[in-house]
Amino acid sequence: MSAKPRVIYWFRTDLRLHDSPALHAALDLKSEYLSASITKLNKKSKLFVIREAPQTVLPKLFKAWRISHLVFERDTDPYAKERDARVMELAKEAGVEVVATRHGRTLYDPDDLVKANGGKPTMSITQVQHAAEKLGEVPKPLPAPDSLPDPGDLSLDFEQTQPSPEPDINSIQRDGKETSYTSLSGPNHDFAVPQFSELGLKPATTPHRGGETRALAALDSIIANETYTTTFSKPSTAPTAFEPQATTLFSPHHHFGSLSVRLVYHRVQEVINKPANKKRASTIPTNLVGQLLFRDMYFAAQAALGYSFAQTYGNSHARFIPWHLPSKISPTNGLITGDHTIDSPLAE
Repeated sequence: MSAKPRVIYWFRTDLRLHDSPALHAALDLKSEYLSASITKLNKKSKLFVIREAPQTVLPKLFKAWRISHLVFERDTDPYAKERDARVMELAKEAGVEVVATRHGRTLYDPDDLVKANGGKPTMSITQVQHAAEKLGEVPKPLPAPDSLPDPGDLSLDFEQTQPSPEPDINSIQRDGKETSYTSLSGPNHDFAVPQFSELGLKPATTPHRGGETRALAALDSIIANETYTTTFSKPSTAPTAFEPQATTLFSPHHHFGSLSVRLVYHRVQEVINKPANKKRASTIPTNLVGQLLFRDMYFAAQAALGYSFAQTYGNSHARFIPWHLPSKISPTNGLITGDHTIDSPLAE
């Protein structure tokens, strides 16, 4: 009889248990299972944070924990593609099977949307809608698992490789020393999530907090208000309004994966498709479904464009304006940049 698989589930942008295709793929292996979270499913289990870069720590874990499989949610961000390609090379060298074919951050797989859009970046909601028609219905959300296996042996008998502290892009946010890499399993050796004090970050000034439990409660609250859910229209909201809030405030939950976009999509659809709500329902692109499609549009565009998506210079789908060059001020027409696509609207 073959040995039971021993699996690392690598959380990245899917910090949840509900509607996690990759997590279901890991559990389907019938394995001893490392790095899953939520102690209510298994008191021995939690989110294990290993404080080292994945490219250096995962090969060590493969050996130390006798890993047979590595499972993670596929990511189409350009940095993630490079990181994951390197990790998969290292896994292959270690004889570890990688399961990374599932997407979970978006309604549709970004690569599939690009393919359905003729291989081009999605630059409008209309393009997304037409491409989505070829892909079919948004998949139904998967339930959270009822239980998790025991994590097994978690001993760490290797030295930590600390990442370079430079460049520190968060330095402006710090008011103390960054000490989160003092040991592999944290200062208390319990694999805990780093605290603000360890990161040297300033205390939070917002009342908003993360986590799957809070995200699901927030979704229940929005859905319970059928008038808001049905008539939501983006132009009528102010994203800076918090008390009372004008938008759902789901964006950070979607970004870090504590709330499934597919779950939101289907629960919103259930409300707006009720006979009593259909006539008053706002429509795409301004309604809540439209906001989710906008998110898919940007993810698919980024999947197609790569790193250039985040910049104008060298971006085939953006106009580069050399703002650093001298501009002229006209007493009649105001600012003149020399680019008619900018000067004409300004003059009007």
